[in-house]
Amino acid sequence: MSELVSPALIQTLTERLGAHRVLTAPEDIVPYGFDGTATLKQRPLAVVFARSADEVSFVLKLAREHRVPVVTRGSGTGLSGGSVPLAGAIVLCLAKMDRILEVDAANLTLLAEAGAITQKVFDAADSAGLFYPPDPGSMKISTIGGNVAENSGGLRGLKYGVTRDYVMGMEVVLADGSICWLGSKCVKDVAGYNLRDLFIGSEGTLGVVTRVLLKLLPKPAARQTLLATFSAMDAAAGTVSAIIAAKIIPCTLEFLDKKTIQCVEDFAKVGLPRDAEAILLIETDGHAAAVADEAAKIAELCRAHGATNVKLAADAAESTKLATARRSAFSALARLRPTTILEDVTVPRSELAGMIRAVEAIAQKHNLNIATFGHFGDGNLHPTILTDERDTEEMHRVELAFADIVEETLKRNGTITGEHGVGLAKKPFLKRQLGDNSFELLRLVKRALDPDALLNPGKIFD
Repeated sequence: MSELVSPALIQTLTERLGAHRVLTAPEDIVPYGFDGTATLKQRPLAVVFARSADEVSFVLKLAREHRVPVVTRGSGTGLSGGSVPLAGAIVLCLAKMDRILEVDAANLTLLAEAGAITQKVFDAADSAGLFYPPDPGSMKISTIGGNVAENSGGLRGLKYGVTRDYVMGMEVVLADGSICWLGSKCVKDVAGYNLRDLFIGSEGTLGVVTRVLLKLLPKPAARQTLLATFSAMDAAAGTVSAIIAAKIIPCTLEFLDKKTIQCVEDFAKVGLPRDAEAILLIETDGHAAAVADEAAKIAELCRAHGATNVKLAADAAESTKLATARRSAFSALARLRPTTILEDVTVPRSELAGMIRAVEAIAQKHNLNIATFGHFGDGNLHPTILTDERDTEEMHRVELAFADIVEETLKRNGTITGEHGVGLAKKPFLKRQLGDNSFELLRLVKRALDPDALLNPGKIFD
C-alpha cells in the first residue's frame, strides 16, 4: 500500500463514519493489535467501528478500492490469533452492533447483531423462558458474531452441540460489499446450497457476519450437578465411556487433572479434593423425574468404575459453586506464571486417558509445566502451558511441546482444534490433518469468495 493511500483512505472513512469511529493514534489502536492468544500481536493501520451492514459494506468496498486488508473483530477473546491484524490492515470492529433485535417465542428464534455479547443472548432467551445452549468459556465478554466465526463450543457441547447447531440464518457482507441473507426461520429449508454453514467457522476469511438468527430451545425444567473424585486417570476416562454406553448424555461432563484441581481450589476455594488425580464435574438436565433418575444412574456408574467419592449438589447454589470450579480453571492457572497458553485438541473418547498421559510425558520431555482440563464428554482437551514469553529458550521448548501434542493428537485420529479455530496458531498443522485435496478445496472456496485475499488474510492458510 502506498504512503499516499493511507491519508486518503482514513479521510474517506472519517467523513463517512466520524472521527470518533475511526481510530489511528498509536495509543488508541494498540489494544486492537492482539486477541486472547499469547505472544501474537501486530499494530493495525486503523480501527473502524461500524454500526450497520451498510457501513460494513462501505468499509469493504473502500478497502477493496485501496487494496487494504480488513480484519473483523468482536471482543478479541479468540485463542488462535484469528483477529490479530496484519501491519497496514484495517480492524473492522463490530462491538457497537450489539442489539438483540427480536426474541420470537412462537418460532423459538432470536435475532441479534453480530456484536451482541453471548451472555446477553443467553439472558434475553432466558427472560422469555427459553434456552440458548452454547456456552463458550468467554461467554460473558465474547460476541455472537465471533462465536459464529469460530464455531465456538462450550461446556454444554456434549448434549447440545456447538454454535453451528443453533444458527438458522445470517446476514453476511461479502468481500465486494454485497449484502446477503442466508437461511430462514423455517425448521425445514433445503432451498439451494447450504451457504450459511460455509461461513460458520470461516474466521472472517470469507465475509463479515453482521446479524445472526439463532434457534432457541425450551428451558430445561430441572438440573442436577455431581462431583466424582478419582485416584486414577484411567478410571475417570473409563467412567465417561460407561456413562455414554449406558445411553446417558449429560448436559456437561467436564474433567480437571490434579494440577488444575489444586490451582482451582487455591483460587476459588470451592472444596475440591486436593489429593485427587482427577475429578469429573457432571450436570444432567431436563424433566425433574428424568434428571433425578439420570443423576442416580450416573452416581452408580461412577462408583462402579472406581470413583472414590461421588457428591450430589444439595441445591442450585451448590451446583453453581461446583460449576464455578470448572469455569475458573483458566483464571486459576493463569495466576502461576506470566504467560498462559491454553491449547485445544480433540480426540475420540476412547483415546482420552492415553492422550492425557501423552501430554504428561511431553511436559516431562520438554521440562514444562502443563495442566490439563476440558470437556471429557466430547473428547475436547485443553492442555494449558504455564510459561513466560520473555524467556526465549523456554518458549522454544513450548513450541516443540505444542508440535508434539498436535502430532500425538493426529496419531490418535483427533483434530487440531475442537473449538478455538485455526487462525494463526494452528495454521501450520491444518494441511497435515486434512490432506492435500481437502486443503486445496479450502483454497478454492477462499479464492471464489475473496479473490483479492483482503479478508483476514494469512489466517487458516497463507
